[in-house]
Amino acid sequence: MWILLFPLFLFAQQKKTVSGTVKAKDGTPLPGVTVMVKNEKTGAHTDGNGRFTISVNPGATLVFSFVGFGKIEQPVDNRTEYNVQMSEQAGTLNDVVVVGYATQQRKDLTGAVGSVNMKDFAKAPVKSFDEALAGRVAGVAVASNDGQPGSISNIVIRGAGSITQDNSPLYVIDGFPTESSNANAISPGDIESIDVLKDASATAIYGARGSNGVILITTKKGKTGAPQVTYNGYYGWQQVPNKIPLMNAYEFVQYVGDVNPSIYDSVYLAGGAKLEDYRNKESIDMQDFVYRVGQNQNHDIAVRGGNDKTRYSLSGNFNNQKGIIINGGFKRYQGRFSLDQTVNSKLKVGINANYAYNETYGIPVSATNFYASATTLYSVWGFRPTTSIAGRDSSVNLVDEFYDPGNELANNQDYRVNPLQNIQNQYTMNKVNNLFANAYAEYAITNGLTLRIAGGINTVNTEINIFNNSKTQSGSKWNANGVNGSVETKPTSLWRSENSLTYRKSWNKLHNLTVLGVLEAQGYKNSQRRFSANQIPNEDLGLDGIDLAAPANTSLLSLSSGWTMASGALRVNYDYNSKYLFSASVRADGSSKFAAGNKWGYFPSASAAWRFSSEEFMKNVSFISDAKIRLGYGASGNNRVGDFAYLSQLQLTSNQYWYSVGNGPLSIGSVMISSGNADLRWETNEQTNIGLDMAFLKNRLTLTVDAYLRTTKDLLLNAALPYAHGIESAQGFKNVGQLQNKGLEITVAGVIADTREFGWNSSFNISFNNNKIQSLAEGQQSILSGSGTFFNTTYSGLFPYISVIGRPLGEMYGLVFDGVYQYSDFDVMPNNTYLLKPDVPTNGAARNAIRPGDIKYKDLNGDLQVNNQDYTIIGSGLPKHTGGFSNDFRYRNFDLNVLLQWSYGNDIINANRYVFEGGIVNNPNLNQFASYAKRWTPTNPSNAMFRAGGMGNAAYSSRVIEDGSYLKLRTVSPGVQCAGRIAETCEDKECAYLRCCPKHLYMDEVLRYGSRGERQAW
Repeated sequence: MWILLFPLFLFAQQKKTVSGTVKAKDGTPLPGVTVMVKNEKTGAHTDGNGRFTISVNPGATLVFSFVGFGKIEQPVDNRTEYNVQMSEQAGTLNDVVVVGYATQQRKDLTGAVGSVNMKDFAKAPVKSFDEALAGRVAGVAVASNDGQPGSISNIVIRGAGSITQDNSPLYVIDGFPTESSNANAISPGDIESIDVLKDASATAIYGARGSNGVILITTKKGKTGAPQVTYNGYYGWQQVPNKIPLMNAYEFVQYVGDVNPSIYDSVYLAGGAKLEDYRNKESIDMQDFVYRVGQNQNHDIAVRGGNDKTRYSLSGNFNNQKGIIINGGFKRYQGRFSLDQTVNSKLKVGINANYAYNETYGIPVSATNFYASATTLYSVWGFRPTTSIAGRDSSVNLVDEFYDPGNELANNQDYRVNPLQNIQNQYTMNKVNNLFANAYAEYAITNGLTLRIAGGINTVNTEINIFNNSKTQSGSKWNANGVNGSVETKPTSLWRSENSLTYRKSWNKLHNLTVLGVLEAQGYKNSQRRFSANQIPNEDLGLDGIDLAAPANTSLLSLSSGWTMASGALRVNYDYNSKYLFSASVRADGSSKFAAGNKWGYFPSASAAWRFSSEEFMKNVSFISDAKIRLGYGASGNNRVGDFAYLSQLQLTSNQYWYSVGNGPLSIGSVMISSGNADLRWETNEQTNIGLDMAFLKNRLTLTVDAYLRTTKDLLLNAALPYAHGIESAQGFKNVGQLQNKGLEITVAGVIADTREFGWNSSFNISFNNNKIQSLAEGQQSILSGSGTFFNTTYSGLFPYISVIGRPLGEMYGLVFDGVYQYSDFDVMPNNTYLLKPDVPTNGAARNAIRPGDIKYKDLNGDLQVNNQDYTIIGSGLPKHTGGFSNDFRYRNFDLNVLLQWSYGNDIINANRYVFEGGIVNNPNLNQFASYAKRWTPTNPSNAMFRAGGMGNAAYSSRVIEDGSYLKLRTVSPGVQCAGRIAETCEDKECAYLRCCPKHLYMDEVLRYGSRGERQAW
């Protein structure tokens, strides 16, 4: 017995326990580092302090690996303590990337997949992830809406793929696909990774809705080790850096004298006042009253940990933003819980749940009805800066007056009231409850075959409360609705079921095969319930009094809709020694949005890659660490149309179609507003991508280049229908048209310097995209869009945008500005009036009505009359290129992150100038931009600014087209890592950050406490 056990006893005695600490170059402990014994299955992970303990044989080798850091091997000798320092790698090829239903190492990718540098991402002081994506991934364009607190940015990947429909990507949050970003429901501090699938070979696995790209968001989960309690918080402020320069009292009165001499004489010069008297009169700028220093605070707290069987994460977030316009803001209360449990060697289960409650409040900044004068900033900028000195309004305090008495002198579609009082009294509150929950079970049927069953729900309940009392623009006595209010609820629910089988097989240490099969179902329901009332008799009760309104002044709305989808997918991945890689997939989607016979769409893809750096002819090229060529082709779909777009649509709610029989009571009538289209089918996006991935100098420098050609066929176009349909102003969805995008994306990242004292990492990306419309509806050469823009009713029938076959999408359309008519353009008549010379083109007005100083346009067809035949393309909102440039600097205990983001070559329409630079309104009670003080006058023959009242007929023109190119300093984030007694006392770092964003300046004093003293990313 002793003889048999002796060898085992001797073997056990040879092993010993070693421990140590793993840190980054700057001395920060690294939690979660994998510590393995080389060529063995023995392993461990570092805890929150970067500490590890492992049993090992003397002479063995410890291998340390961690995402974003270079792998390190440490031989084991007679020591028992090993302190290891790991260096960061830019774009390391061993990073794990989420690619749809699975993960891959970046080095094994065959499609175009971009990833956000989460270390840099965490340094942006933003409420949601969409605000921090700009400039971080090549080919991803991010545009903010109106800047209102709580608003969500628009994201477009590789250009617009649809003409009239939604171009936003599909979001997959912890494996749950949704067309809503849920950005306000997720704290950026909870996000572990963001990956972007850009080409169709990568997005085709999501088939039906992957045509606009896919953004995959993975949230943080618990890690093996002792519990880690982390707190990250910041406080900042934001303000308008520069107000819009407006006319002062003197300039405004002078302008009134030009545009309306009668009011000028009877009001402003009454009582013997002179124009010069207004030079010293104090001017009112309403911007000083409605703007404030906004505040933003954010707090994240989390507890994460686990062991080899159970991993857990519990986190909470509070975000409070007070906007730069008074009485506006956003609040979020959010919590997340995840649990992963290894039941036994075959079964693993988990759950991930997120709940968020959001409040967005304050008067809407954007236009919500037809009239521009009803919008907030219109009233602010147009607020007249002075009353008269001795006229009828000389005793009026404009800031205290609810309604400017000067409005009665010249209405001109002027619906303004005092914007300060309007903002203070208007009540708008949006409340959103968002619950997002996922659960899964994985069962290893065999060593290589795994079954995964997952399901989830996403319920969103939105409540919108609006009340306009008599001191608001919408509720004043000048509005026919009087005091009014509404209560609206919009509950939605999205469910998903996923069943997948994954088979993995490796043989001869060279061949690797992965086969994935997926069966998936998803359904969505939404409803809307709204009660509104006008002429509410008791405004003191607020929304509690809307039921007191007379029945004739109330309205009800109730509707619901929904869709379902069933899908099946198959994907095969094969690689030979990571040298030759191949991937192919096919997905079938069936949607209830299409009629029988067209419900199903089929979306195949294939891609391949060749790692030529592993070939023999590259062995002596030592400066190239890795080199791979990728080629992919795939098709993905789009079904973003109405839930029943293939059916004819009836309208029941318009009482103009109600009828009576035999003088009886009214019966509800209906009218057809859209013709059905049973042939409606999937929109298909086909894309070819060729890419090059290179790494140099042991991965210190990486280069990724992608060129793509993307063609969208069978466009779901909301096209105008022929009058022969018998439907007034009807539109309907048709599969017509084709749109092409082609572009180039380049990303370069590198570790420029990496010493114990100093480090510098840099990342640069640039994207080029051109799109072209290849076909539209039958016999259609162009589409006009943008009518009904909020300037003035005279603009309601004009179109500022046009999409023409053979040209880019949505170009700007109008007349070409040609300066201002001068005296030399006229003949002087015997009665000393001026008549435009016969060889000088008109501007759209009658020749005898044009005066010196009027606006002038180019006559493109040479008929000496400017009209709609002279409209042409005057600009494009599509940039020539966009990009971002991020730099991380480290010097001893100090660090600095700088992110620059730019767009070059795009135009914008500064529509404000149509109103506030002597525009079509001609309102003597509406202030103007200060730039208009330099307009044409007989003594100032300007060729850039026409005279007061000289705009002529309403027209869109190149006069207000401006260069939209910009370079933004998105983030400046310096920090200091505390050491010595402070760090020992609070067990964490104390940091002060200065952050600079466009139009905002943030200074955040931050104390972050943790139970382990690790450096918290935020």
